[in-house]
Amino acid sequence: MSNNTFIFLRGLRFHSPVGVLGQEKIVGNDIVVDIRIGYPFSQALSSDDVADTLNYAEVYEIIKQEVSQSVNLLERLAGKISDRLWQTYPEIASIDLRITKSNPPMGADGDGAGVEIHLINTKTGA
Repeated sequence: MSNNTFIFLRGLRFHSPVGVLGQEKIVGNDIVVDIRIGYPFSQALSSDDVADTLNYAEVYEIIKQEVSQSVNLLERLAGKISDRLWQTYPEIASIDLRITKSNPPMGADGDGAGVEIHLINTKTGA
């Protein structure tokens, strides 16, 4: 069986003090987080045991904690989230993370602006 297994969380909405402008730190911004994590949960396919997979409720709590802290850049927030996940779950093979600021203060009419990263854990052999 292949070990290309993933968990994902989509459309996580937060209000966060992320931004370069002083007003953004005070008022905050609405952001949306989407994450896809490569994780070897093949055993859970037959065991039906949460211990054999990555608990997405725990992943959510890590993201929620990191989003609540003030940073200037979405890039830094993405780094903090991915670092914390790898520290907590070293078996993670990859992280695809998208963070979108819903209403960036740039005078544009759009659905948002953000960052997207794709990281591979070379220690897992993925």
